[in-house]
Amino acid sequence: MGAEAAVSLFSGIGGFELGLAHAGIATTLICDKDPVARAVLAARFPDAAIVGDVADLRALPECTYLVGGWPCQDLSQAGRMAGMAGHQSGLVSHVFRLLDGAARKPRVILLENVAFALSLKGGEAVRHVTEQLAKRGYRWAYRVLDSREFGLPHRRRRVFICGMLDGDPAAVLFDGLDRESSPTLNPADIGFYWTEGNRGVGWTPDAVPPLKGGSGLHIPSPPAIWNLDTGHITVPSIEDAERLHGFAPGWTEAARGPNRGDRERWRLVGNAVSVPVTRWIAERLTLDTPTTPEVEMATHRTRHVAARGGPNEPTLYATSRGEGPSDERRTPIAAFGLTGETPLSRRAAEGFLRRYMRSKLKKNLAFANALARHCELDKLPDA
Repeated sequence: MGAEAAVSLFSGIGGFELGLAHAGIATTLICDKDPVARAVLAARFPDAAIVGDVADLRALPECTYLVGGWPCQDLSQAGRMAGMAGHQSGLVSHVFRLLDGAARKPRVILLENVAFALSLKGGEAVRHVTEQLAKRGYRWAYRVLDSREFGLPHRRRRVFICGMLDGDPAAVLFDGLDRESSPTLNPADIGFYWTEGNRGVGWTPDAVPPLKGGSGLHIPSPPAIWNLDTGHITVPSIEDAERLHGFAPGWTEAARGPNRGDRERWRLVGNAVSVPVTRWIAERLTLDTPTTPEVEMATHRTRHVAARGGPNEPTLYATSRGEGPSDERRTPIAAFGLTGETPLSRRAAEGFLRRYMRSKLKKNLAFANALARHCELDKLPDA
């Protein structure tokens, strides 16, 4: 395929656009409702036209690629879980409205959302999207990809849905589907959510849990990192968080405000799409003849991470478990080199430790004792 133009919807801070640019694909129109996100986009993509609410976009400019990570709040396990009936996640309907009005449809559609969309309400959201693509003549494939498998110590599982009018989207997405990563043994660091502790902690060996736009405490939610060798408990800086998505440090500087500090930057980074993942997909889209790997497929819906189908084609589900490319790229936190870590505040650590000890979660006592030492406590709080 050639490197023709792209249009981006629900653009956030430009994870799709930057990944496409690395593959030689220019994005000519960028659309996002959030004015703070648009400030970042304007600073980083000065040659693109930038518009607001997708609901106000009347027509789709001619393009080869249409991309977007439609809002996940109604599909996320940490969100409202309203499904496609929710106001935010239902906005994907505008993708199909714009396709129906286009004089010439884009050759490639690439959409992204949380992996939990495959489980919520029987996977209705992903099924709805693929059915709508098939009705419009697109062959489609989807696959869960984890940012950890692309050189970022950041556990972020997202489902990417690719529709194509010609070509095989499974050939684009399925490389490495038959390679399952080995479990992390003897990690040097453990990432966790210090803003949680009642229902879960986001326990992630040698990586941080998914960066989030907010938390149950209604504050910015950077993860924390426990170093098992030193016992230190730290939080990364916003610049480290940008890097954990594959952006250059300072990428969201335009979102900083005199009354906002870095709060908006954390929110935007928490909702972003990881650049190395979109770059990998974009580079495979530009291959003349990507190879479709031979993986075991089933006609019945099982627990799965990938599927394929299209007009007049049966839906087949992949039983393989790989969530990254065919070559090993995992990078532990220590090798990644965070540069702006600061100690987790005593107040934050004490609050987390109280919630953790009072919860019904299975306790890791070495972790709890490290937290107590961090808080300069003589003993653990009562469970």
